[in-house]
Amino acid sequence: MEGIVGTKSFTFLTFLTFLTFLTCLTLLIFQTFHHVKNHVQPILAYDLLHSRPMIAHLRGTITRQHPGEVTVDIHGVGYRVLVPLDVWEKVEEGAEQTLWTSTYVREDRFDLFGFLDHAGRALFDQLLLISGIGPKMALELCNVPRGLLAQAVHEEDAGVLTSVKGVGKKTAEKLLLELKNLAERHPEILRSATGETKGMMDPDAVAALEALGYDSPTIMHALKSLPKDLGTTEERVAAALRSL
Repeated sequence: MEGIVGTKSFTFLTFLTFLTFLTCLTLLIFQTFHHVKNHVQPILAYDLLHSRPMIAHLRGTITRQHPGEVTVDIHGVGYRVLVPLDVWEKVEEGAEQTLWTSTYVREDRFDLFGFLDHAGRALFDQLLLISGIGPKMALELCNVPRGLLAQAVHEEDAGVLTSVKGVGKKTAEKLLLELKNLAERHPEILRSATGETKGMMDPDAVAALEALGYDSPTIMHALKSLPKDLGTTEERVAAALRSL
């Protein structure tokens, strides 16, 4: 009799242990599912929106639309690409061109931004990481020659940045700090592009033209076209005004 009772007690204890194990396993599965539902899915959604672009570059036939926008035709498929004004001016209508692209994805938009080199795209991507800077303002900042941005950082002159549409004094000071950090981490990004002239690097000329009401793209276009032998700010401003 005692053996039978002992066997039954052992069986009951085994059943309780198994039941406890199943309960713990069920709770673990439930908690894991709850964690995945509330944490992993948002992370996946965030990664989809903010991960490195799947379209790294486009090479095709260029059609210039209105300033700041081109279409790249690749085997009959046209890709709409937003570009800085200097890029828009440099690409040739009907020519085959490579644009290094940055893909900007949000719930309500899918935009491509194009640049002529890696540094231009890198600058745009880094600007987007700054709080309060969206793609429109980042593209406006990319209209400013990189050499001029580097000079503003070197001389700690936020005035150059105020010539950019939408950038006030406080924003310019914040941007200057961000650009200084960027220059320390990635000095190659702000390195002057080939063909930037001394006239384009003259912040006093930029400030003078900006004070007269001209916007940054217009100023940069005018200064870029100046003869290289102009030696003073006054000469550059006067020549730029004659071309406007």
